[in-house]
Amino acid sequence: MKTHTTISLDFYQHLGKLYYAMAAADGNVREAEINQLKNMVKKEWLAVDDTDDRFGTDAAYQIEIVFDWLHEEKDYSAKECYEDFVSFKNDRPQLFTEDINRLILKTANAIAESFSGKNKSELMLLAKLQFELLKK
Repeated sequence: MKTHTTISLDFYQHLGKLYYAMAAADGNVREAEINQLKNMVKKEWLAVDDTDDRFGTDAAYQIEIVFDWLHEEKDYSAKECYEDFVSFKNDRPQLFTEDINRLILKTANAIAESFSGKNKSELMLLAKLQFELLKK
């Protein structure tokens, strides 16, 4: 699913924040959630566009880099990360096409499902995310 416009590194970094928020929604980031994120980046996000970072690496890997950094630092709450993503989305609505929104939700659902199914915290965050992505 190559897009016609280049997506910024910022976009992928904010996705990393969103997916960290999804994994950390219940207070625990599990190995299965991390593995599922990495799987979805490789399987889905690398094909989105041809943007590279300054090192010549596909920019979609910024999702993993930010996620891993947030997980290691543990200085940011799931709520803060989610709100930062929403703020970014509201400032740049042109990046959030129907196809991109579908992929965002597909990835969030996969992360939530990866460890013993979706729990209440994850279900609530998924519902908020779906509502947010439907807003114009």
